[in-house]
Amino acid sequence: MIDYFFTRAHQASSRSSPAQARAFFLQSRKQFSTTVARRVAPVPLESSEAKSAQTYCSNLVRKYDSPSYTLSHFIQPYALPAYLAIRAFNIEISRIPDIVSNTTIGQMRHQFWKDTINKVFDGKPPSEPVAVLLASYMNDTGIRLNRTWFQKIISAREQALLRPGFTNVSALESYAESTYSTLLYLTLSALPLNSLAADHVASHIGKAAGITAVLRGVPLLAFPAPPNSHSHNPAGMGLPTTRNRQRIVNLPLDVMSQSGVREEDIFRNGGNAEGLRDAIFNIATRASDHLITARTLARDIRSYQTPNHDFEHIHDEGHDYAAQIGERQSEEGRKHELEKAYGAIMGPAVSTQMWLDKLQKVDFDIFHNSLRTTEWKLPFVAWWRNRQSTL
Repeated sequence: MIDYFFTRAHQASSRSSPAQARAFFLQSRKQFSTTVARRVAPVPLESSEAKSAQTYCSNLVRKYDSPSYTLSHFIQPYALPAYLAIRAFNIEISRIPDIVSNTTIGQMRHQFWKDTINKVFDGKPPSEPVAVLLASYMNDTGIRLNRTWFQKIISAREQALLRPGFTNVSALESYAESTYSTLLYLTLSALPLNSLAADHVASHIGKAAGITAVLRGVPLLAFPAPPNSHSHNPAGMGLPTTRNRQRIVNLPLDVMSQSGVREEDIFRNGGNAEGLRDAIFNIATRASDHLITARTLARDIRSYQTPNHDFEHIHDEGHDYAAQIGERQSEEGRKHELEKAYGAIMGPAVSTQMWLDKLQKVDFDIFHNSLRTTEWKLPFVAWWRNRQSTL
């Protein structure tokens, strides 16, 4: 039924103006909210419904985000349902640009997920696998995840759909913080762990992962393949695969200007565009700097030292460390919290570093074929890092 709704919405938008398409959506959404997205009470994690939802999320992550699936083995078993639901949620949101024909339909899809998350936190999840699994986890464990962080991810992705590209590196880092860092905050909160020290480390790892994800997407956006053809964006929701995607370069404009890179030159010459490797080097260096900072923070915390800089997002919505700020937290307490968070933050740090290493080996040629292959060494490197307790 969900497939049918969005197919009808697409058909309406293809023959109507955006205003007419929006009117169609608003009219249909009333029926959608009462019949298609049937609200159900949270079910136990051991129920067949929750197990089916977890299987769906697990298969989705394994097929379209294999690094996260591989790294799920380092997540505490009791938190695995939440981890899979959070990662599946991220896949569903990130693939929206590939399953819609225009931004109006994209906004509809983002609104669907905003409503879905609100229903989950209201205790009336729709019969959608991610929603069912999230609601079941919170209901069974009593652990409350953060509604604000889910909505923040959706909003950041929606803004990227409406206004692709970044004016400067700071805008790119802000996007990475609002998406990849926030995914890590959600994972940590599912443990549950509300830790200033752990979130500080996770913020830098998430920024590195987000910047790297944008770099990985440069060839795909500059030379888009047929819709739904690349690994992290599966076909979905029953939409026709006839979308004509606009070619864009989403590198920060300030870096492109400093390196003398022109968008038209990239479209003509690909990886041989003048100044492109310099621009990629500068951006990759920023991602690497965040990983170095995260390792330094972790090392200081483990050696009972106070971090040499404050967490810049300490006052952002969703971050509440009143108890930890009001009274001096012991160095032993910070170390214990970091150890509890280790499985959740180690994996993204390792996978991000491995891809940056591959990029360096090909002299920052972002179009090199080796950068789009599966990293078969990831399980072994992650296992070794886990034994050494290093990021």
